Amino acid sequence: MAMHVLVERLNINYKTLEEFRKFRENGLEELSMLEDLQANLIEDNSSSPFYGIYHDGKLVARMSLYPIEARFDRYFTPPRDHYELWKLEVLPGYKGRGYGRALVNHAKSLGRPIKTNVRYGAQDFFVKLGFRPLKYSPTRDRGENPYVWIPQEQTEEDATRLR
Repeated sequence: MAMHVLVERLNINYKTLEEFRKFRENGLEELSMLEDLQANLIEDNSSSPFYGIYHDGKLVARMSLYPIEARFDRYFTPPRDHYELWKLEVLPGYKGRGYGRALVNHAKSLGRPIKTNVRYGAQDFFVKLGFRPLKYSPTRDRGENPYVWIPQEQTEEDATRLR
């Protein structure tokens, strides 16, 4: 399982849009990134928030990673710049090969804290990768299930002051 996996920033173009359709066909409508990509195509953003892993030329795993400025942070004390990881998904037939772990480790390698919303059944996956659940706040979380990861360079004191 110690194979090297290349995580790539995905281009915002029609080829990527077609690749995303394959994920939508495999269910989990709430994970569909088609709308996000289409919005970015229209806005013509130069910096894609989408990352993926290709296997034999086919996109088999993907995630969105959005930078959040400290002034908009509701999850860390003190507020800080961080990434919000969304829509981590691996196509059926490619699960269990380390692709999801490789995507999360890529996000962690960027050195900022990460906040994500963990779907039911994925809690153990994120805990094994060093994420911790936050105490649920109805006004802040609005039905989401927030988990966070903090880089080791940041003090343990900071880690214990999570909101």
